[in-house]
Amino acid sequence: MRIDSISVYHVAMPLVYPFRTAYGNDDTIESVLVRMDSGSVTGWGEGAPWRLPGYSPEWAAGAFMLVRDYLAPQVVGKDIDTPDQLQAAMSGIKGNYFAKGAVDTAWWDLQSRLRGEPLWRTLGGSEPQVRVGADFGVMETIDALLAKIDEAVRQGFPRVKLKFRPGWDIDMVAAVRGAFPEQTFHIDCNSAWTLDALPMFKKLDRYNLAMIEQPLAHDDLIDHATLARQIATPVCLDESITSLDRARKAIQTKACGYVNLKPGRVGGLTVAVKIHDLCRDNGIPCWVGGMLESAVGAQHCLALATLPNFTYPSDVFPSSRFYSQDLAQPELTLSGPGRMTAPDAMGVGAVPDAQELERLTLASARVRPE
Repeated sequence: MRIDSISVYHVAMPLVYPFRTAYGNDDTIESVLVRMDSGSVTGWGEGAPWRLPGYSPEWAAGAFMLVRDYLAPQVVGKDIDTPDQLQAAMSGIKGNYFAKGAVDTAWWDLQSRLRGEPLWRTLGGSEPQVRVGADFGVMETIDALLAKIDEAVRQGFPRVKLKFRPGWDIDMVAAVRGAFPEQTFHIDCNSAWTLDALPMFKKLDRYNLAMIEQPLAHDDLIDHATLARQIATPVCLDESITSLDRARKAIQTKACGYVNLKPGRVGGLTVAVKIHDLCRDNGIPCWVGGMLESAVGAQHCLALATLPNFTYPSDVFPSSRFYSQDLAQPELTLSGPGRMTAPDAMGVGAVPDAQELERLTLASARVRPE
């Protein structure tokens, strides 16, 4: 298909309350939306690296400029018939996975619309229903956290993820496990620790966690492999898995027992599907994570989560969990206790609301063939 034009938007989406993690506190999510046009058909993609390079070396303003000034000009006016052709067109730029992911996911939405089918079917999903979990950041008090967990358990979420950082660490886990002895929990460290914390991680074994997500440096594999050999709780990698090659090395070094896959972090759905397949072939279960994207990006995550090796409940949330009004429509909702269902509509199943897009856009550009 010929790519006739690409429009890119740098947006800032205010949260209903601050999101607190080991790499800081955010009250607004900055993201990059990409519109890709071929004839009369349009696809939408999203990459949400956030305002500052805290989660990864990328940030939203930089991703916007890269798509506008380089990635889009490399693609518009060309016939891009396969996702590998698209990735090859962007391969001259090292890294910058969120920027590439915004373009890649737009291509997949466009492709599935041209095929007249839902995105989850285009990707090869097994069924549209997906198990999803609850996720809680650092809160004001332990009691406030316990109340939120109790609500999630009553709503039937099959697992709960807890953000874990210095000062909100093992005592918090002890209180949670004491209050909920049977619930499935895991913790997300967001790269906050080093191997010096090994004694603490050994103590965590007593709390029967499903996994410890990204305990060590965001670009590390070796120390994670060392940690995995010395504790009983499985290690899950998130930030460290940025490419198919990194996933291969993580598996070879036994650095992880699980992989959290986020389309934006690995450069889009094209690479995410390949990492999923590699993990499946090596017995490493996966689950889909998110970056608090609008409904556009979240629906891409939901479509990805329909693939068969996503066996642990994913981080895809109802829009109302983070936004008073989602930038895109329709908003995401639960289809049952701890369940979401990928839409049957053609493509990804969500598009930006024109008024909200205009209201929340910080900068925009349209790229056409010269």
